[in-house]
Amino acid sequence: MTKRIPFNFPYMTGKELYYIADAHFKGKLAGDGPYTKKCHLWLENQTCTQKALLTHSCTAALEMAAILANIQPGDEVIMPSFTFVSTANAFVLRGAVPVFVDIRPDTLNIDESKISAAITAKTRAIVAVHYAGVGCEMHPIMDIARSHGLLVIEDAAQGIMATYQGCPLGSIGHFGALSFHETKNIICGEGGALLVNDESYAERAEIIREKGTNRSQFFRGQTDKYTWCDIGSSFLPGELMAAFLWAQMEEAEIITQRRINIWNIYHENFIDLESKGLIVRPTVPRHTQHNAHMYYILVPTLEHRTSLIRRLSECGITAVFHYIPLHSSPAGLRYGRASGNLSNTICISDRLLRLPLFPELEPNQAESVVAVVDEHLRHFRSV
Repeated sequence: MTKRIPFNFPYMTGKELYYIADAHFKGKLAGDGPYTKKCHLWLENQTCTQKALLTHSCTAALEMAAILANIQPGDEVIMPSFTFVSTANAFVLRGAVPVFVDIRPDTLNIDESKISAAITAKTRAIVAVHYAGVGCEMHPIMDIARSHGLLVIEDAAQGIMATYQGCPLGSIGHFGALSFHETKNIICGEGGALLVNDESYAERAEIIREKGTNRSQFFRGQTDKYTWCDIGSSFLPGELMAAFLWAQMEEAEIITQRRINIWNIYHENFIDLESKGLIVRPTVPRHTQHNAHMYYILVPTLEHRTSLIRRLSECGITAVFHYIPLHSSPAGLRYGRASGNLSNTICISDRLLRLPLFPELEPNQAESVVAVVDEHLRHFRSV
């Protein structure tokens, strides 16, 4: 194999640099310019949310959600351990305790059947992380939250253009957080968005995003004073990021379909390997529409994965594992606690391998990845 296959390569539609130049020509480089407004409107139409606000990262959107949820020191927030550190950090920064529960063995999302047992008098919120762009079981999660008076925050960092029972991911809970990091489906390098699905939080969300001021309302002529009103920070991105992102949003459906085409090549070509018990392919429930954010396989053991990563690398292919469970990390042990047995989380984190997937990955390249995986696992011998 002569052509190197990276794990990811940032995709550009061809209009990004033009829009960036146009933003400069219009003399608006700081946040909330014309391109930011275009992105807000697109997100609101795409997700049917009450208010969409661009942020400089998904981490920032989660931190805003924690403030809006009025998380206080000592409060508890239920979430999966199999997630990125930002999911927990956003609440730890408010003094809360992450309570980690196990994931489902099929979708690798939070196991909704384990949530109720983790609820205490201190619980304030549930965070649903949509892994690989496949929706969590949101209706049962929302039912649990309603019965206990809890807020639901969707970490939909991987979820743009995906749905659960026809509802866009990020639009079902009280708040949703999206990511436009260069590894995501539509990108601007670094970037994110907060979806505010309960209108009663919309005005405060704007204030928190604007450093705790009513600047947005002032520029709309809704108040005659521009002043400090609440806690907040500089959560908004610059206009150049929004200009880049707008080019991606214009072609979001095309980008998604290209990713799905590659995902399908992997999925169909791995049927035989799964039938022989050498891998487990991703599960996508019928009531969800995924966005092909990633293609992963589960191999039998950590030893299999380590060996396979090495072999792929020798062939010029970059494949990577994913999260180290938060509940067993140094900070997780310090700031959080586990609820029940997290056996699925522990087992899957050792066995999961993510394969190259990006819009410009050629079908024959995906087939080459399959061929290396197939050959290696069929002949794998433990040392």
